[in-house]
Amino acid sequence: MSLEGKVALITGSGQGIGRAIAAEFARNGGTVIISDLVAERAAKTASELSESGQKVSSLQLDVGNPESIEAGFKSVVGEHGRLDIFVNNAGVGINAPYVDYKLADFELMLKVNLTGAFVCGQHAARQMLKQGKGKIINIVSLSGQRGGMGRTGYGASKAGLEVLTKIMAVELGGQGINVNGIAPGPIDSDVTRVMHAAGGTRDAYMYLVPMHRYGEPEEIAHAAMFLASEQSDYINGHILNVDGGFGTAGLMYPLPKV
Repeated sequence: MSLEGKVALITGSGQGIGRAIAAEFARNGGTVIISDLVAERAAKTASELSESGQKVSSLQLDVGNPESIEAGFKSVVGEHGRLDIFVNNAGVGINAPYVDYKLADFELMLKVNLTGAFVCGQHAARQMLKQGKGKIINIVSLSGQRGGMGRTGYGASKAGLEVLTKIMAVELGGQGINVNGIAPGPIDSDVTRVMHAAGGTRDAYMYLVPMHRYGEPEEIAHAAMFLASEQSDYINGHILNVDGGFGTAGLMYPLPKV
């Protein structure tokens, strides 16, 4: 698979899953723009990834701010003349019991994870429509597919993004734009090591995931690479779970060793 000649923008790619996706795209020949809320983090990541000669640059972009989004997309198209691949990866998560969930936190989840992705997706699609082709990948979540404790705002926002992905695919697929989603399972990153450290979350995932391990950011990046490449040209409106079997599992208990 190759992304030679393709321009890719990934939100929230200064760290974690977004960084892994950016590195994978760059390794496969893409011209990659690292965007992040924190400009210094984006610049540092871009500098590190470009040390091996890969085509990587950085951009400060706040997906919770429509003006920042518009300016960011204008900058990318102004510099590169096109946008071939866009990954809606940026997001925030706050875990709390439903009855205690703060309205401000719920609204923040919707603002960043859903509304921000909606606005970013619009800007990406409008540019891709001019080109007649493009790939959009939305990073959704298992929390948007199943009820999970503490996931009130995060789960609701990601469920909305999953349906939005399908609506985008239906409306844009006939005009050369593929829109798909990736639903990661528990991924071992700096963020999740902090978020999952308390409350038994990590132990629960280790039991409930049939593979009994956390995934690595690079495993999400491999899926994104496939969906960004020409090998996925007839895949549209699909949500690809990369979750070690979590979404498939029903009754599980230890079987006798053979």
